Amino acid sequence: MRVAKRAGMFFMISTALMVACERVQQPKPKAQLRLQYPKPEYKQLPDTYPFNFEYNNWVKLKRIDKTAPNLYYPKMKATLYLSYKGVENNIDSLLNDAYQLPLKHMIKADEIPERVFMAPEKSVYGTLFTVVGNAASQLQFFLTDSTEHFLVGSLYFYSLPNYDSIMPAAKYVERDVMHLMETLRWRD
Repeated sequence: MRVAKRAGMFFMISTALMVACERVQQPKPKAQLRLQYPKPEYKQLPDTYPFNFEYNNWVKLKRIDKTAPNLYYPKMKATLYLSYKGVENNIDSLLNDAYQLPLKHMIKADEIPERVFMAPEKSVYGTLFTVVGNAASQLQFFLTDSTEHFLVGSLYFYSLPNYDSIMPAAKYVERDVMHLMETLRWRD
């Protein structure tokens, strides 16, 4: 009788395991990081600088000096550093420095495409450099009127430069920089 009970128990457990394991297990698909950033709404820069532009209201202005603010993206842990210089018969030197800055990242960059920006009606000319690869800065630009004003910007994240991870954030900031370039006006 004991043998029959054990055989019956074994049969029930075996049947339960076979029924429970009937589904074929499939590997989970690779997960994609889903980053959602708010749709940008823009506001005007305060009147304390030698230029004006619209910036994302999600950004915090950090005033380091009187000539240009830094734009801090707290949720991305990134800062767009801005630097302003007046042109004093040194436009060649300023342009040379602006073109050399992205080249310093060429060691780690896969490529550095550039986009020329021109708005002659506002006397705003410049270039946007997007750094593709694991470089320290993912974006750099300059804007000038070539006679009085020169503005340079560089984007840095507070993390190790892993392009695949920070690319969505860098693209978001790139759209903000394009808006900045399109809305920039020099003050006299």
